[in-house]
Amino acid sequence: MGCMSYDLSDIARTLTNLIRTGVIAEVDGDKARVQLAPNLFTTWLRWITVRAGNARTWWSPSIGEQVIVLSPDGDLSKGKILGSIYTLDAPAPETNPLVHATHYPDGAVVRYDAQAHALSAILPSGSTATVKADLVTADAKQTVCTGDVEIKGDLVVQGTSALNNGATVKGGSGGAAVVIKGDVSATGDVKAGNISLRHHKTTGVKRGDEVSDGPTA
Repeated sequence: MGCMSYDLSDIARTLTNLIRTGVIAEVDGDKARVQLAPNLFTTWLRWITVRAGNARTWWSPSIGEQVIVLSPDGDLSKGKILGSIYTLDAPAPETNPLVHATHYPDGAVVRYDAQAHALSAILPSGSTATVKADLVTADAKQTVCTGDVEIKGDLVVQGTSALNNGATVKGGSGGAAVVIKGDVSATGDVKAGNISLRHHKTTGVKRGDEVSDGPTA
C-alpha cells in the first residue's frame, strides 16, 4: 500500500496566510493594499464595513493603520481587511470601558460617557455643524446657547420671555417694529423719540373742553 505525500511547505504557507497582520500601505476608493512584511504587499483588497446593504457606512482606513487580513484558503488575493489594532504609534484614545468615543484627525471628538450620562461633540476652531430636516425638536428641561443665535425665519415663543440685557428691534417692509396685542406694563420710563412718557410736558392747557397741544420734550 502506497503512502501519500504532502508538501508541508505549502501547508505551512497556507496556514500562515490565513490570518496576517500588517499596515495599510495604500488606499484607493473602497480598496486598500496592506504591507505584511518589508517586501510583501497584498493586492488591492476590500475592508470589512459595518453595513453594506440598503444602509451603508463609510470609513476609510488610513495609511499606517495596523489591520488584520483574513484570507480564505490562505490565498492573499482573496483576502479581506478586518478591524484595526491599537499600536504604540496609534494608542487607544480612551481607557474607560464605559466610554464610546471617536477621535478624528483634525481634533474633533464625539464622545458618550455611559457612567456620567453625558454626550459631547467637540469640534475644532472654524468647524461647522448642519442638521437639515423638516422639523427638529430639542426636548430638554433647559437649553443653553453660549454664543450668538441668528434666526432667519419667524420666531414663536409659547412661554414667557426674559430679555435680561436689553433688546433692539427694527421694523421691516414699512411695518411697525413691534405690534403688541394686550396691555403693556413698564417699571421704567417709556420714550418715543425724545418724548418721555413719565416726564413730558404738555403746552396749551386750558380749562374746559378744549384739546391741549401735543407733548413736548
